[in-house]
Amino acid sequence: MSELKLPTCISCKRPILPYEKGVRLVCPNCGEVEFWRCHKCRKLVNTYVCPKCGFKGP
Repeated sequence: MSELKLPTCISCKRPILPYEKGVRLVCPNCGEVEFWRCHKCRKLVNTYVCPKCGFKGP
């Protein structure tokens, strides 16, 4: 059997489970990196940093 790879929140680095309300985003600055944010980090407005261009978002 193959393992299911869960997306990881870019802010807290926690896996986002299928039933959670995570969101997939593209970096608003460079538009080249796709990342995920969990519901909790979005609600708490935790910051994230794009690994390619260094953009810091809310």
